[in-house]
Amino acid sequence: MIRWAKAAAPAALMTLIAAPSLAAVDGPKVAWDLSVWGPPRAFTAGIEALSKHVSTETGGKFTIKIHYGDALSKGPDNLDNIKLGAFEMAQICTGYHPGKNPAISVLDLPGLPLVDPDVHARVHDIVYKHPVIVAEFKRWNAVLLLSVLQPQSELMGTGEPPTKMDMFKGMRVRALGGTGDALRNLGAVPTSVPAPEVYNSLERGVFRAAAFPYTYAFSAYKIEEIAKWYTTNLGPGANNCPTIVNDQALNKLPPQYRALLESGRPIAYEALKAAQKAIDEKNLANWQKRGLIGIKYDEAELAKFRDVGARPVWDTWVKEMSAKNIPAKELLDLVMAEADKAKKALGR
Repeated sequence: MIRWAKAAAPAALMTLIAAPSLAAVDGPKVAWDLSVWGPPRAFTAGIEALSKHVSTETGGKFTIKIHYGDALSKGPDNLDNIKLGAFEMAQICTGYHPGKNPAISVLDLPGLPLVDPDVHARVHDIVYKHPVIVAEFKRWNAVLLLSVLQPQSELMGTGEPPTKMDMFKGMRVRALGGTGDALRNLGAVPTSVPAPEVYNSLERGVFRAAAFPYTYAFSAYKIEEIAKWYTTNLGPGANNCPTIVNDQALNKLPPQYRALLESGRPIAYEALKAAQKAIDEKNLANWQKRGLIGIKYDEAELAKFRDVGARPVWDTWVKEMSAKNIPAKELLDLVMAEADKAKKALGR
């Protein structure tokens, strides 16, 4: 037994010495907190993958603890609390406070060609780095890290499926913000109803269709139980919801840890896309079993939606933002050009 102990001691010592080398990136212990509303879900898959990435690569020396369910802050207050340095990271939706970051509201406009999640990611990354956008968030002590790739909204409804844009004329639709404005330009009658009330309102015929992020929100509120059809590629709008970092916290971070945040971006995006794809596959299979009709518009109809529905909203936005000395047309042109470039690069 004594001989075994003597022999084992060097081996144990070597194990202890070798253990730190398991971490690919060495550095000091850093613990960050990240505020997000709601429970773990597809929306949070990216930050969960990023948190795992930095912890794994540093052997647990750099950690990002995710606080769900408004535990640290209510969603609309996350931007203010990042400015105060209450925590190091947060997820926000810029639609919560458009007056505080008006330039980036370009990504909230309806009809943007961002239905494809790969195109979506590339465009958001480029826009997030535009000097005007960077400066806008700098005023809030915030740095944009990555998008949550919030799916574009689609429509689900009752009655005759609107296979042509002209068929939206006179249709009452639950649609908010720019999505509602675009549908109004097509002749629809948008109405504002809280999400939990959509099921009963649709069932009673208060309106014929509702716009929600595709596909998870429809199933979350069980709209497919009473609907007859849904659109698949209209993309009438989406909320821009980025993950942001406190500027001071980021500047204090060792360079090797900052590099990990950068290398974690594609990992986060892959996790987000995989989570959303799994939800879509499950929901679409259920909708098909129920006999719902999926509507896929051709390019001619999508062009009508952009030109008649969305473009007037874009023009109004450009005019209003330009009056605030924001290079609005430049930002909108950037979105469209980068979307086109991404589609070509991806062969879409």
